[in-house]
Amino acid sequence: MKCLIIDDEETARTIIQQLIKNNPHLEFEAEFSNAMQAIKYLNQEKADLIFLDIHMPDFTGFDFIQTLKDPPNIILTTSDRNFAIEAFEYECIVDYIVKPVSQERFDKAVQKALNFKAPDNIQEIPVSVNKSDNDLYVNIDRRLIKIDIPTIYLIEAKGDYIQIKTSGKNYTVHSTLKKIEDKLPLDLFLKVHRSYIINTQKIIDIEDNSVLIEKDVVPVSRSNRPELMKRLNLL
Repeated sequence: MKCLIIDDEETARTIIQQLIKNNPHLEFEAEFSNAMQAIKYLNQEKADLIFLDIHMPDFTGFDFIQTLKDPPNIILTTSDRNFAIEAFEYECIVDYIVKPVSQERFDKAVQKALNFKAPDNIQEIPVSVNKSDNDLYVNIDRRLIKIDIPTIYLIEAKGDYIQIKTSGKNYTVHSTLKKIEDKLPLDLFLKVHRSYIINTQKIIDIEDNSVLIEKDVVPVSRSNRPELMKRLNLL
């Protein structure tokens, strides 16, 4: 993956660059001491992953993200622990690393970014839907297993796979969240985060930027929150 570094501290940029060079999955492209320089670069070039500081003069990391129409995956690198909850309101942010950064922690974050990148050769989703019967068939170990769609309360992306959670059992299928989203009834299901689709009728509780579904706490991204609130029958 082609990487950029955006950090106003020269020492921090040097350290991150060395960590990138130590990781075989990464290719260092450029570094910037401020977000405006990076924006100009991205108007001409593309990047797969950005290591981004939060606190920078005049233009914060969050300001930078909000200027991008289609941001790549971003790993925040910061000395401030206080913005972790806010950070995950952005779908493009895959991890939040607190400085100083060790190689082990860095590589773990990179692996998350790799998992979010869908491979070119991913197979078509091994599911089919009988919409009249509300049945979803998933292909697991060469068997077609029927799932009653209304029993699904959560679908979570995990790298090259999705996990379908029902009130009785969980199913892991080789696919993408986008492909199963197209096969689900819109009146029941809503994508609330880049990694999660929920059954809105199964919501137990909503607090700040997360929802409780059964026993799972699911983050809600800032961009998807308005649509979620529309779906609720508010008193």
